[in-house]
Amino acid sequence: MSEQSPAEDTREGYADALPEYAERVLEVAERIPPGRVMTYGDVAEWLEEGGPRQVGRVMALYGGAVPWWRVVRADGALLPGHELSALDHYRAEGTPLKAAGRSTEGHLPRLDMRRARWDGGTVAEGHT
Repeated sequence: MSEQSPAEDTREGYADALPEYAERVLEVAERIPPGRVMTYGDVAEWLEEGGPRQVGRVMALYGGAVPWWRVVRADGALLPGHELSALDHYRAEGTPLKAAGRSTEGHLPRLDMRRARWDGGTVAEGHT
């Protein structure tokens, strides 16, 4: 997300202005179950188009209208500038997290990618 993101608006208001690829990326983000995540690269691979940077750009420009916190960096680090907001969502949804190390700036946890990552299947498996 960036300052250019349409904050908390519904996607319908932007449907006419969205490029087709952006619409597809946002549809994938909406399919990710609560408590699960996909990386930018996962989304691109699932769509069989683009790459992590293209997905990241779409999320930065248009991601405020979808559960943006479920599309993440592959290393599990929280989105810079949106860490606390994302963390609130992860805790509310029960997304698996790893405790922050003492040397971690701000002592923020990371996503437990092994447990939180979703493969895009139709039924989300438990992530306890």
